Amino acid sequence: MPPITTPQTDPATRSPMPARIGALTPLKLPVFRMLWSTWLIANICMWMNDVAAAWMMTSLTTSPIWVALVQTASTLPVFLLGLPSGALADILDRRRWLVATQFWLAGVAIVLCVAVALGMMTAPLLLALTFFNGIGLAMRWPVFSAIVPELVPRAQLPAALGLNGIAMNASRIIGPLVAGMLIASAGSLWVFVLNAVLSVASGFIVLRWRRTHAPNPLGRERLVSAMRVGMQFVRQSQRMRAVLARVSLAFLHSTALLALLPLLARGLDGGDAGTFTLLLAAMGAGAIVAVLFLPRLRQRYERDQLVLRGTLLQSLSTAVMAVAPNVWVAVPAMCLAGAAWITVANSLAVSAQLALPDWVRARGMSMYQMAIMGASAFGAALWGQIATVGTLQLSLLLAAASGAITMLLALRLVVDGGIDDDVSPAKPGWADAPAHPAPGEGRLVITVEYLIDPARAAAFHVVMQQTRRSRLSEGAIGWELLHDIAEPGRYVEQIVDESWTGHLRRFHRATAADLALRERRLAFHLGEGAPRVTRYVVQR
Repeated sequence: MPPITTPQTDPATRSPMPARIGALTPLKLPVFRMLWSTWLIANICMWMNDVAAAWMMTSLTTSPIWVALVQTASTLPVFLLGLPSGALADILDRRRWLVATQFWLAGVAIVLCVAVALGMMTAPLLLALTFFNGIGLAMRWPVFSAIVPELVPRAQLPAALGLNGIAMNASRIIGPLVAGMLIASAGSLWVFVLNAVLSVASGFIVLRWRRTHAPNPLGRERLVSAMRVGMQFVRQSQRMRAVLARVSLAFLHSTALLALLPLLARGLDGGDAGTFTLLLAAMGAGAIVAVLFLPRLRQRYERDQLVLRGTLLQSLSTAVMAVAPNVWVAVPAMCLAGAAWITVANSLAVSAQLALPDWVRARGMSMYQMAIMGASAFGAALWGQIATVGTLQLSLLLAAASGAITMLLALRLVVDGGIDDDVSPAKPGWADAPAHPAPGEGRLVITVEYLIDPARAAAFHVVMQQTRRSRLSEGAIGWELLHDIAEPGRYVEQIVDESWTGHLRRFHRATAADLALRERRLAFHLGEGAPRVTRYVVQR
């Protein structure tokens, strides 16, 4: 089959799309359809591997701690490698990085198959291989998240992210079911064999994608510097801070239902392992159905309203599950919980994607994923402890009430800016980069002198505070605004960059929003010509 290519263009500049975009519209794009199919298969493999590994561990040891450590080994790499993997996905060719992560997973799956087939599997080895598999998952998620916005027009991004939600929830149903059937009929080995075959096939499918990679003319960033800039961008972005606060609160409370679901299933009339599987499937089905209606909901409600309504529905579902006597009540409640979960998660993921320029997208999305995993891990421990010292019903009702209250407070108190900034790259040639040769090693101090009308000082200060956030989000390591005491209309902006190369990178990272802010800043300047710019190198 011929390779599938995609141009490296900014989604915001592509041809306008129809006003109404269906939930499945992105699947009409061949590249997105191919990579989405790969994402679906990859998630099915993840669930099959987790189920088979947990089941095999029970046959290798009777110690509960070893069984519990399987889940820890699977998720721990996300915390350890989330930010480095996001930085690498921004630094390297994303196609090659995605291919590398996929074949890493395939290699781990093949080793697992060989070890099981030869009877060499032990509890420590299974745990180690599960950890290595988790490394591949931690590396793959940020790069896939960063790729999606370049595959679809900006208007289709919410629908594309909704389809990713379908893939994740469908795999949550399909993976455990396939693994369970294979374990029951043929044994765990064949789950690992199927996982290896699908992983290898997915890697070769991704190889068909021909993406044009444009190397940075300044060369690759150093990993440590790239991580620093990524964290700095998120810290300075009002939208990203709001998104991380809200997604943390959402998953902190919604995880109560998932963490305690096995106990809830056992407590229902006639509850057993089949009941637990049914409730999980109901939640996944509710999420899939909700994705089909999200385009209409997005036309009717703003994103914050969707987050609030989804949270309230999640709280209601959790409260119903706390008192549900049988599956006839529990299954509809779990369907609503799945619909609420995907509504909140999709709305917040869209907000995060629209707040991130392409140069820092993978780093930002890796921190988004780390917030989800951290909140889920802490939430599971919190609500489990409350259920231990109190009752299951008390824990779920507290989670339902506090989830609704804290999200209401977060939407009111943690403001996200209200509108989406244009984070597409600034037009080429927007400013002349400094022409002098590199001054050598050392920090760079840049000063920009403004002469303004003192009567407009308050408005100028507001714009300069926005400028501060802009400079720091682009990678500057220091910023100050100096006011001349003797001349009230004279201000000096002082910016510190870690190096000459770091200074030049800020020119390449500028967005259309930064350019608009620059025009607002220059409108205050009364001097002849542009503000005077002076550059100093710090001598060691």
